[in-house]
Amino acid sequence: MEDFKFTQNLIIRADLKISMGKICVQVAHAAVLASEIARKLHPEWWEKWLEEGQRKIVVKVDSVEKLFRLKEKAEILSLPTALVEDKGLTELPPGTITCLGVGPAPINLVNKVTGGLPLL
Repeated sequence: MEDFKFTQNLIIRADLKISMGKICVQVAHAAVLASEIARKLHPEWWEKWLEEGQRKIVVKVDSVEKLFRLKEKAEILSLPTALVEDKGLTELPPGTITCLGVGPAPINLVNKVTGGLPLL
């Protein structure tokens, strides 16, 4: 197995009653948004992550409050973060927070935020 040094973790709210397609789109939004933030704030992390193959892990939480707590933890560590707020065009009311992207960043830092969360 390859020895990755960088990752992007995407945290979805499992308490929302949404389709798998909607989950996929929300995760994709978080991945792109957080990647762009990393590219601007930590270009060296972003470039190394790209070189390694853009490792992504999807995990879950059971409330929006937990998502906000994870965002705060990540920001304390100066990690790139992006919250996804749904526009409300399909399955959810407008403004529903669905997902959080953390990284790309060094795995050891990201794991301090999301290491104990279950995979989706």
